[in-house]
Amino acid sequence: MNLVVAIFAGLWFWFASGCWGYTFHYVLKQPLVMALPFGILMGDIPTAMIIGATIELVYVGMISPGANIPADECFAGVISIPLALLAGAKPETAVVLAVPFGLLGTFLDQLRRTVNARWAHLADKYAAEGDEKGLFRCAFTYPLAAGFVMRFPVVFVAVYFGANALESLLGYLPEWVMHGISVTGGVLPALGFAILLFVIGQKMLLPFFFIGFFAVKYLGINTMAAAVFGVCIAVLVVLLSNQNKNDILQAVRVGTTRDDDDDDDDE
Repeated sequence: MNLVVAIFAGLWFWFASGCWGYTFHYVLKQPLVMALPFGILMGDIPTAMIIGATIELVYVGMISPGANIPADECFAGVISIPLALLAGAKPETAVVLAVPFGLLGTFLDQLRRTVNARWAHLADKYAAEGDEKGLFRCAFTYPLAAGFVMRFPVVFVAVYFGANALESLLGYLPEWVMHGISVTGGVLPALGFAILLFVIGQKMLLPFFFIGFFAVKYLGINTMAAAVFGVCIAVLVVLLSNQNKNDILQAVRVGTTRDDDDDDDDE
């Protein structure tokens, strides 16, 4: 089982972090999303989802300014979720494991960027020669192949060899250390929520936050209903915003036409 889980974790990290076509790769990188296939593979979906959701709370407010990630939630999830399931650890312990792995993932990402810079220079050469196949290899084949070499072995080794070591370590740790880990793991999700509130704490966004909060608190709707209402509100805001832009553009066109007509009349 450990071998299958380690292979799956390495492949998931490589595929999700490979940005295949820039479609759903960001979704696949989330611990909550990857928790479901890990739970199916390891036969414990409820525990896997609880662990994934707990880890997700740490990164829920994370943003990547300039595409520079402060932590790699995908690297944290693909290692800490299967390790926690294999070792029978609590969700709080999985969170404590996820945080250092998330930070280590940033160094791996910097290595990837350094290696991929080589393909950008090679692509310039192919572009000057008009070699379309060479450009495709530089944009797709070479980065994915290099990503596999850099990503898969690290995760595979960490999951395959780390499960037994982690289980033994948890067995030798005294109770007070385990209690401290649980307390720390309970605080980190609160920190993630605080970061999220800091991000959405803008005058234009706060009303939506309070609408969702009071809808859940006083109307008693569940999370799925709140998500549906949120999507509907977001669609309405976008449509109304686009409509206002179209009305403004139309008014500008009408005003410009009238000015042109007035100029023609003056002549």
